[in-house]
Amino acid sequence: MSQDLQRRITGIDAARGIALMGMLAIHVMPQFNDDFEPTLVWQVASGTSAALFALLAGVGLSLGSKSATQSAAQLAGARASLAARAGFILGLGLVLGLIDIPAFVILSYYAVMFALAIPLLRLKATSLAFASLGFATVGSIFTWLISPSLPGLDGIDPSLSTLFAEPGATLSSLLFTGAYPAVPWMSFVCAGMALGKLDLRSRDLQLRMGLTGLVLWLGSWALSALLLGPLGGKAALIYSTARVLDSEELNEALVFGLPDEVPLDSLWWLVTLSPHSDLVFELLNTLGVALLVLSIALLIGQRVPWLLRPLAIVGSMTLSIYTLHLLFLATGVGVEHPMASFWLQILGSLLLAVLWRNISGLAQGPLEHVTSALAGKAKGRALVRKG
Repeated sequence: MSQDLQRRITGIDAARGIALMGMLAIHVMPQFNDDFEPTLVWQVASGTSAALFALLAGVGLSLGSKSATQSAAQLAGARASLAARAGFILGLGLVLGLIDIPAFVILSYYAVMFALAIPLLRLKATSLAFASLGFATVGSIFTWLISPSLPGLDGIDPSLSTLFAEPGATLSSLLFTGAYPAVPWMSFVCAGMALGKLDLRSRDLQLRMGLTGLVLWLGSWALSALLLGPLGGKAALIYSTARVLDSEELNEALVFGLPDEVPLDSLWWLVTLSPHSDLVFELLNTLGVALLVLSIALLIGQRVPWLLRPLAIVGSMTLSIYTLHLLFLATGVGVEHPMASFWLQILGSLLLAVLWRNISGLAQGPLEHVTSALAGKAKGRALVRKG
């Protein structure tokens, strides 16, 4: 077994595997049943899977740059490494954006989040936790206020084409108006970076993380229900959207996501939990779920790692599998049979990950290996420049 494999934390890779399965399910499985009620898959995984990915990305950034606090040279190397990772993932995401894929491509947004994280590498865990809270509140409110006045891509993925044809709209989409806007989503990345600065093998930390996640999840849900119900928030939203939505359509928007034509001109929107709305309560609620899932994965992975081994193997190469998943979606195969398509992709992902690990002996997938190699070269050049 290679040293890379030995150093990996099973719970983190397993959590990545869970996030990947959730995203596959959201992309493939139906959102609602025959009675137009949200499916269990939609209720559980909508928004939370991508947020868990972002949280784990932040964990990985801190784990990969722990030496950044030791010297100016190490900090420069860590920043150069992260910039190279961001550049490669941005390029991959913009190329995938050229393809007609029936799902939003998150990679370009992640790349921008990585770039925004570069000046934060040296911060301590406490500062990063406050930064996470700031992005979830101030960042979310700022995004909510400024987005209506900014250009957007009207639901189109950022791509190389939009970058050259509409650079302003592409940048605006990546930061504020797109499917996964980097500014509010930095709340997940900063929370993950804060965790990565700590001892993730500590049972005490794992339990505190789980308790924090539980409080955020249930607390934001209960407070949102109170504010929207007895305190009149939902009635105010029905009144403010009367021109475009009736009460039933508003209920659907709160469950399935906000249509573009809905005017978000009421402060009550900030306390809703509509998936992918990127509003304050939704971000805190989703962050709570992500923290809870990671806590459980770490607790189980440290004590009965064999139980999570399949998820961990898949989770060690999520970038590669996610890319193949998007390319598979673009073919249109299995659209009429979502359940069969989902399990075909899950089993195919596991088989591919096992074969790759056994044949290559690497702890990472092929795209992850390329990313790490580019990041390593960038770090080496930065260290050489610093003497």
